[in-house]
Amino acid sequence: MKSKSPLGTVLGLGGHSGTHHWWMQKVTSIALAFLGPWFVVRLLTLPNYHYDTLHAALARPTNAVLTALFLITVAHHSAAGISVVIEDYVPSKAKKLAALLVTQFLHWVLAAYAVLSVLKVALGSAS
Repeated sequence: MKSKSPLGTVLGLGGHSGTHHWWMQKVTSIALAFLGPWFVVRLLTLPNYHYDTLHAALARPTNAVLTALFLITVAHHSAAGISVVIEDYVPSKAKKLAALLVTQFLHWVLAAYAVLSVLKVALGSAS
């Protein structure tokens, strides 16, 4: 039987040792150690940043997938890091819960928007 509430399960609060959170921080750090330099080099090697150039680069499935993975990983890593700061420094349980909900929601929205943007450019939608 679980000792966590459904909301606690969604937010990753209570009833566990924090091992999963720690591992996810390490896994996303390692992923970003490879994806980050790839992303920066990929951007720096583009001749310009016009839509046609970005479309040509992201039209390659490998580039589109790696870019989407980079953006998702950045969002996940950022959300995990910010949640640690909130958990450690926000004393009020109500404010802590509200801050965790808002930051998790914003990170999911930003990740979804970023991936959608990559897909639109990769598939050639200019609008």
